[in-house]
Amino acid sequence: MRQSLCELNIEKRSVHETVATTAHLHASQTFPSFRASAESRSFIHISNTRSNMQAWIFRSSQPSHKKKYPSNPNSRLLTLLAATLATTLFLLFIFRHTLIDPNSLCIYTAKPLRLTNSESVIAAEFDDTPLTLVTILHYATALALPQQTKGEIRRTFDVLQSLAPCNFLVFGLGHDSLMWDSFNPRGTTLFLEEDPKWTLAALQRFPIIRAHTVRYQTRLSDAKTLLTSYKRDCGGTTSTGHPLKGDLRCVLALSNLPNDVYDRDWDVIMIDGPRGYFPAAPGRMAVIYSAAMMARGRRNSGVTHVFLHDVDREIEKHYAREFLCMKYRVGGIRKLWHFVIPPAVNATDISHGFC
Repeated sequence: MRQSLCELNIEKRSVHETVATTAHLHASQTFPSFRASAESRSFIHISNTRSNMQAWIFRSSQPSHKKKYPSNPNSRLLTLLAATLATTLFLLFIFRHTLIDPNSLCIYTAKPLRLTNSESVIAAEFDDTPLTLVTILHYATALALPQQTKGEIRRTFDVLQSLAPCNFLVFGLGHDSLMWDSFNPRGTTLFLEEDPKWTLAALQRFPIIRAHTVRYQTRLSDAKTLLTSYKRDCGGTTSTGHPLKGDLRCVLALSNLPNDVYDRDWDVIMIDGPRGYFPAAPGRMAVIYSAAMMARGRRNSGVTHVFLHDVDREIEKHYAREFLCMKYRVGGIRKLWHFVIPPAVNATDISHGFC
């Protein structure tokens, strides 16, 4: 849906600059007196006569119980400075690991983002203007357009129009989010996004949409291993009664989503996120598996329409064939596949696979 890279935390950079400045000031205050002291001692030794120099050398060769290097007030300052730097670096290390989630690619922040003038105008329009008109205004003035083609968008649009108002679950936030929301008037449209910064930006620009941040436990580099081991680790009855909620054994199961996701049947599910184009990305393995489990565990009558984008990539193809099942595929166009999945008699019994 979009291929954004996470930004570095500016506050962390400023902390490093402050530490460097403090160290420089301490050094500039300490070292001049130290150099002056050393130069004074050198001048005295050079000025002595030969006899005094010999006497000094003789005395220095004798055993002494005194310290080899006499204490200097400046050495205490150097020691204090070194201890301060070490403590600061340790705190920075702890601060960094507290701020960054090891299972996420992005730095979490709650700071509001600055909107452009046009974005602020659009955001203010939601209070008094119908959603359809605001959507037209937004896309008429926006530079960034949805990444799906007209034919791909039309495929989902036709299904939404035939079911609306319906429950529409979208994995991934992007430039097309307002469009998807406007296609389901009076229905429930919910977005799940991996990047908290992107979620915050979308909610500021389009305060009418509903969105949550999701943290994935998978990595694209593990896709083949997960595909061969899911029958051993996944499936079975959960304590919550939902095929996904609370299933902590299965890495592919999105078991910690907001209750908004588990509390209703979803008529349409769009899979266009998270990112899946580099090895460290979460990939869409867990989303495809979880969408299939939601469709199988549907409690009310009817079927679940699942749209999977970017099927030109091998991982999406393999997981779609394994969990969404080609026998349920009813069509597609370009990089979009459309599945219609009926509920299963026993949604959690996957011992014989999904298809």
